[in-house]
Amino acid sequence: MNTHSIPDPLTENKRLSFLREFIGKPMDRHFSPVAKWLNGKLIAIGDGQMEVEYVVREDMCNPMGTLHGGIAATILDDIVGTMVYAMGREFGFTSVNLNCDFLNPAVVGDVLVARSAVIRAGRNIVHVEGRLHHADGRIVAKCTSNLIQTAFKLPPVPGQ
Repeated sequence: MNTHSIPDPLTENKRLSFLREFIGKPMDRHFSPVAKWLNGKLIAIGDGQMEVEYVVREDMCNPMGTLHGGIAATILDDIVGTMVYAMGREFGFTSVNLNCDFLNPAVVGDVLVARSAVIRAGRNIVHVEGRLHHADGRIVAKCTSNLIQTAFKLPPVPGQ
């Protein structure tokens, strides 16, 4: 039985503590190049949940001037992946699938909030959900995803 990747709940989760330092700040100093480009602002992060605010830019849009579906999917994939990283497991996880539904448009200047949640965290597979919506609650896109544990041992938290 391989349980070495599930952190002891009594020990400090250094990754979660590290990411909490970014609350209220742009994610332009993030360790992920994609997150830097998306440049969201971390609103909240906790055990199995995360919330990030994004402003739709012109370079995120399709020829119709609305948020490109691939960018909406990238936002959702990035937020669920970062949330799983924040769980403090010893090994990295990668997406097995990403199922997205695109429900309403967003245009340049719109402020969107992405929220992610862990639905089930097994030893090797973590099932997550993500939602991207306008401030008024109107949903832009939603996803479900399964992430699987890899053999890649995660490096120590930066500065620790």
